[in-house]
Order: sequence, then structure tokens, then C-alpha cells
Amino acid sequence: MRKILAAAALAGSIATGLALAAPAQAATATVAAPASAQPAPVHKWGKYYSSNHKAYNYGYTWKSKGKVYTKWYGKESTSKHGYVWFKYYSNGSWHKFYRKWNGSHSETWSRSGVKKVYTYTCWGSPSKYCGSSHRIY
Repeated sequence: MRKILAAAALAGSIATGLALAAPAQAATATVAAPASAQPAPVHKWGKYYSSNHKAYNYGYTWKSKGKVYTKWYGKESTSKHGYVWFKYYSNGSWHKFYRKWNGSHSETWSRSGVKKVYTYTCWGSPSKYCGSSHRIY
């Protein structure tokens, strides 16, 4: 008699557990959003130094609504200036520009249609003591 009661109790608890597990599992399942609705990842990059290590930059790059954004920070602690160069490929050709700063500086820029972005840091003038180039997007 005990064996029959134990078997019935066990069968009942297993059935109850299975019955409760299915709705609980369904409640925690998430629906995947389409790929176009998910935000693009933010790429952190740097510290990229000038060749004499007197200036460096670092930052973040991400894509949103067809534009590539770059938020960069520059640091240098001398009487001269630091220069950050950005070279990007867009609409079938390469484009290049730099920004000059003294002390600490941050800035954001964006362009549409960008496929690749490279950066490097110089110190003293736009073409002196330049560090190596790094792809950031």
C-alpha cells in the first residue's frame, strides 16, 4: 500500500512540475528583434600615442542611422599641440583631416557612407612625431 501511495505522489509531483515548467519557460522566452532594429555595437579604441609619447588619443566609434560617429579624446601636457588625424573611406575615395588640441580635448564627428576609418596621433605639428596608424572602424 505504501508503494502505491508513494508512486502516486511521485507521479503527481512530476506532472505538476511539468505543467508549471512549460508556462514559466514560455514567460521567460524573448522575441528576437529584427537585425535593423538592434543598435550597432560601440567600438572602444586607443590609447594611440605619438612617436615620442608626448600626446595620445582614444575614443569610441559606432554606426547609427547610416552615419558613422567617432567620439575622441586627446591628451598632451606640454607647451606644444597634439594632432589627431582621421582617414576614412567613403563614396569610393579616401578623405583625410586632422584636429589640433592643447592640454585635454574631446570632440565628436560623423559622416555618412563611411566604410573604414583609421586614426593616428602626432605631436608638435601635423606631420611631426606621428605614431602608427590604427583602424578604428
